[in-house]
Amino acid sequence: MTDTQDPIRPTDDEARTLARELIQAARYAALAVFDPETAFPMATRIGCVPGPDGLPLALVSDLSHHTRALKGDPRCSLLVGQPGAKGDPLTHPRLTLQARASFIRHGDPDHASLADHYLAHYPKARLYIGFSDFSLLRFTPVEAHLNGGFGKAFRLTPADLAPSICS
Repeated sequence: MTDTQDPIRPTDDEARTLARELIQAARYAALAVFDPETAFPMATRIGCVPGPDGLPLALVSDLSHHTRALKGDPRCSLLVGQPGAKGDPLTHPRLTLQARASFIRHGDPDHASLADHYLAHYPKARLYIGFSDFSLLRFTPVEAHLNGGFGKAFRLTPADLAPSICS
């Protein structure tokens, strides 16, 4: 492929809006981390909600392998977007966030408000969100890759994902 055939389109407001909509609609995501024992990528599914800042927010347990991996290396990738009920799954939009995860532990100043926010989306999490091994995770994007369907590929910056741009 030559440089003139770059499949990545210039990022526009439509791409920014679609990326924000995918994050807002997400209630779970595929999370990829680096396994600390093998250094190989490892993927898992996590529950997530759009945080007050418009970026994904998750609840994880210290007992999970992916949490231990993120504590050793906060770099991760998060895939959001769900195929529709009909048609080829590759025609449905999806967004991959390359991000750094940060833990919000019990006692952190933001924990109570973020826990309430999370529980507004997942009220059954009230059964375990208070356990000491559970933390909230914020994802700070470094870069994002939007596939809006066939022939609709975009590279987005953290600024492209900011709520003020897509509102």
